[in-house]
Amino acid sequence: MPDSLQAPHLPPPPDPVRIVLAEDEAIIRLDLRETLEEEGYAVVGETSRGDQVLDMVRELRPDAAILDVKMPGTDGITVAGRIRDERLCAVLLLTAFSQRDLIARAAGAGALAYLVKPFERAELVPAIEVALARFQELVALNHRLERTEARLEARKTIDRAKGRLMDVHSMSESDAYRHIQRRAMSERTSMAKVAAEIMQMRQ
Repeated sequence: MPDSLQAPHLPPPPDPVRIVLAEDEAIIRLDLRETLEEEGYAVVGETSRGDQVLDMVRELRPDAAILDVKMPGTDGITVAGRIRDERLCAVLLLTAFSQRDLIARAAGAGALAYLVKPFERAELVPAIEVALARFQELVALNHRLERTEARLEARKTIDRAKGRLMDVHSMSESDAYRHIQRRAMSERTSMAKVAAEIMQMRQ
């Protein structure tokens, strides 16, 4: 086939956003599932009980969980807090109440967006996308914090190792640093790892 007639090479379509749905009212849950699937989302799990949601999210690893606040077993706010603590996925809470104290509790528990029932279909997709975007921001922030903490810990270990070399081998601080640096380069490893090994050596 001539090049001009070949179909353009298109990237594969993105995988649909995977959602776990927890709503104790069967009619609302069915309507939500149909709406979500019509909007291109994949509902990978659903339940009517709050005490089943966490295990379901752990097992299925969805992108987002949509939780009703009032459910038998465990309420949605409690589940949202546990999902947040384990950084499992984005959380969108559904509530029939709009009191400020409840909204504050939901936000404190890790809900990244919420909808007050009854809500319009046009409100659902933006709320999900907001929750997903906020979750990605939190994941990125946590990664940055973890890298910063790791760097600080590495610096402390190197400083302790320099002190050990200065005490045991009567090195100057600059010589101790260069010793660790040269050894890390020759062993093709990190200075923090060399420093940790120095700290484990007997005097």
